[in-house]
Amino acid sequence: MKRFFLILFVFGITNLNAQIHEIGGFLGGSNYIGDIGKTNYINPNEIAFGLIYKWNRSPRHAWRFSLTQANLSGDDAKSGVSGRKQRGYKFKNSITEFSAGLEFNFFDFNLHQMERKMTPYVYTGISYFTYNELFIISGETKKDYGDSTFAIPMIVGIKSNITRNLILGAEVGVRYTLTDNLDGSNPKNENLEPLRFGNLNSNDWYVFSGLTLTYTFGEKPCYCAD
Repeated sequence: MKRFFLILFVFGITNLNAQIHEIGGFLGGSNYIGDIGKTNYINPNEIAFGLIYKWNRSPRHAWRFSLTQANLSGDDAKSGVSGRKQRGYKFKNSITEFSAGLEFNFFDFNLHQMERKMTPYVYTGISYFTYNELFIISGETKKDYGDSTFAIPMIVGIKSNITRNLILGAEVGVRYTLTDNLDGSNPKNENLEPLRFGNLNSNDWYVFSGLTLTYTFGEKPCYCAD
C-alpha cells in the first residue's frame, strides 16, 4: 500500500504535459476527538505542518497529495465533563499522515486568468498515518509499539490567489480513523485488555485546521477531454 501511494505521487509530479501544478505547505493546529480531554470538535492545541502538491485537472477539480506531521494530545483536567476531570488521564501522541484524493472547487478557479479569484472548496480521499499504540496504567500513559492505519479525510476551505503565482487558503479538515487507540483507551495488545476504558464502539478522530500557501507552475492547460 505504501508503494501504491508513492507511485501515485510520483506519477502526479512527473506528468507535466499541458497541466498546471501547485506545490507548497500547510501550517496550523491539530486536535483529537476521543475518550480523553475536551469534547470540542475544532479546538487546535498542538502544532501541525506539512507539504502539499496539487495537480489541477480543470478549474473545478484537482488531484491533491499531502504529507503532514502533527502531535495529538488530551488532558482530562481541561475537560468540561465532570467524570473526566475526576479521572485525570492525559496522553500525547505523534502522527505522520500521507493523504491522496480529490479537491473540488465550488466556483471556477482558472489559475491562468490574471484577475483575483476566490472559491470555497472541499476535499476527500484516503489517508494513511503512523502513530503510537498507547496504554494507561495507574494513571500513567505509556507507549506499547508503533503502528499505522487508514483514515477518511473530510476538508472544507476557502482559497484565493494573492499574487500571480501564490494561492492562500484557509481550511478545516476532520479525519475519521480506523483506530480507537490514539489516546491509550483501547490498546490492541490482548494482554492489556483489562486496561481498556471509554466508548470502545467508537473510533477516534483528529482535526487539522490552518493555512495553506502554494506556488503555481506549469503550462497553460486546455481543460478539455483527452
